[in-house]
Amino acid sequence: MNENIKQLTIGQFAKLHGINKKTLMWYDEIGLFKPAYINPENGYRYYNYRQSSVLETILLLRELDVSIDEIQMFMKQRSALSLKCLLDEKISELNSRISHMNRLRETLLSHHRNMVALLTMDLSEIRVVEKDTCRLVTLEINPETSFDKEVEMIAAETQKYQLRRLHDALYGTMLPVECLYKGIFDAYSMLFIEMPDSSQVTLGCEGLSKDKKKTGLHIQSGGRYLRAYHKGAWEKIPDRYREILDFAHKLGIKLHGYSYEMGMNENVIDRIEDYITRIEIPIL
Repeated sequence: MNENIKQLTIGQFAKLHGINKKTLMWYDEIGLFKPAYINPENGYRYYNYRQSSVLETILLLRELDVSIDEIQMFMKQRSALSLKCLLDEKISELNSRISHMNRLRETLLSHHRNMVALLTMDLSEIRVVEKDTCRLVTLEINPETSFDKEVEMIAAETQKYQLRRLHDALYGTMLPVECLYKGIFDAYSMLFIEMPDSSQVTLGCEGLSKDKKKTGLHIQSGGRYLRAYHKGAWEKIPDRYREILDFAHKLGIKLHGYSYEMGMNENVIDRIEDYITRIEIPIL
């Protein structure tokens, strides 16, 4: 043992790096990270400060979920290039996880706002609100599209845009306003998924013009909207739409585009009678 270099016991070295000494013993046993010296008389392991940078690299890679096999391979051919390549891969994976967590945070905030609104809202109220512009993914449907099929379509689309789970985004249905004015309240033509602001996607077009593709990425324009709520089964929504149209007529308000319906409390109810649908329709 070189007496000019300070030797640390396994306990001291483990404490220095904030790990359990059993981890160091395991690393030694599998040949990943060996002590600087082993006392031949008692088998005690000793380490030195010069080994700290190597151990910290191993611990960093483990924190990045690099497998032991990958780390062992790296240690056998350790170089600036091999470390760069390994870190390039892990940085990309970490960026993806961060992006996912940001999207999840935005979705949680939206659900939180909905829960706050549920506790304070007047369900009978119809009012004018200002909405910000948001991005939507739209999927074409028709009145014959089953609910099960709609769920399958939304699930497939969330995966397509790297939203890992169904509830990583908010979703709903779209009903053309021209159908409302004709008294047709079941002519749903689109599903929509509201994309979180942090989603790494490129918008294909803006607005929801008839001249544009009916399936893809679109902008839901910001501005004034009529907002109302419906509690209960969907079969009763036509009655609520008649009230909305009457309200708009009395105020001399012209509606256009699509009515956007979104469920607000499906994760906290057991009965469809308690289901609350938020309805938002842009004002011309």
